[in-house]
Amino acid sequence: MSNQDYIFTSESVTEGHPDKICDQISDAILDELIRQDPHSHAGIETLVTTGLVVVAGEIRTKGYVDIAKVVRQTIKDIGYDDHTIGFHWEDCGVIVAIDEQSPDISQGVDAGRGKFKQQGAGDQGLMFGYATDETPELMPLPIVLAHKITKRLALVRKNKTLPYLRPDGKAEVAVEYVNNRPKRIDTVVVAASHNEEVSEKTVERDIINKVVKPVCGRYLDHRTKFFINATGRFVKCGPPADAGLTGRKIIVDTYGGHGSHGGGAFSGKDPSKVDRSASYAARYIAKNIVAAGIAQRCEIQLAYVIGVAEPISILVKTQGTAKISEDKIVQLVRQYFPLTPGDIIRHFKLLRPIYKKTAAYGHFGRTDKDFSWEKTDLAAKLRKAAGI
Repeated sequence: MSNQDYIFTSESVTEGHPDKICDQISDAILDELIRQDPHSHAGIETLVTTGLVVVAGEIRTKGYVDIAKVVRQTIKDIGYDDHTIGFHWEDCGVIVAIDEQSPDISQGVDAGRGKFKQQGAGDQGLMFGYATDETPELMPLPIVLAHKITKRLALVRKNKTLPYLRPDGKAEVAVEYVNNRPKRIDTVVVAASHNEEVSEKTVERDIINKVVKPVCGRYLDHRTKFFINATGRFVKCGPPADAGLTGRKIIVDTYGGHGSHGGGAFSGKDPSKVDRSASYAARYIAKNIVAAGIAQRCEIQLAYVIGVAEPISILVKTQGTAKISEDKIVQLVRQYFPLTPGDIIRHFKLLRPIYKKTAAYGHFGRTDKDFSWEKTDLAAKLRKAAGI
């Protein structure tokens, strides 16, 4: 294979995966805080294991949240309602260890306080956004297909098409690229938890026919390989099989390994934290640049200092696909896009309880109107300004 011919693999996990349970709990608590007080600040971490949920972190809010109630409702919505699994929404233990946000942080985040008068970044760090024209979602195909498989696993479980399925699951899709464009699926890997009564042969047949083929059909061929529950059994599942933590699926949450990642997780963090809000802004920038036809692929890096509003650096990489210079693109970014935390929050209307739905199946490439960072509303202006 040449440098332009390769196989790239991405994975996704279902909403019942232990780490994703934690992400959804953290964001469900954040949503309830914002619902009561839009200016709530929070950094919420969750741990799950056999029969136990631990919620820890820092909160500053004028509201009050019954955290145990939110935890149980989230677990119930996911579908952990079978006592034989060892993790049940009704009787799992819930330990809460929440502290108040440090005043040293809050004075740098709040507008008009600290050294600088503008609302500053809630932490230092570097954030990346990415877009590619290889799919209608302007996302890499492997992660798009992996998400569609895991989302369909949840659908066929909940609508009883495959009633033997349990909430935990994963998918991995290896896509063959020719001349840097996706051509076919080389391999599909699915791990789908199930009850003890069903045979592995039935699981394999049903997953291929009722989950994989409906979402991947056009990319499958006679050479595509399938690995369904490759160990031969997936009965023990969820938190009793593996402890889960908030923020451990950052590549699943973003681009499936395409592009770079600054290392910061999203879930449980209010939008004053640039780990989340600036990553959304970077995706918006990259997506609009690709939608404008300025580049076929675009990666954006933004870097911030805690308490300081403007990013300390902006980097654009287009992998040689841009129609204008990358320096010119940086100028367009500075001219047309929101870059300070306050402007990002206002532009995307981030002080809304929209975060629980982001915590499974990816934060990007979604069509839900609440994913305001997925709009391409600046593409026409950029195209005109670029002169293409």
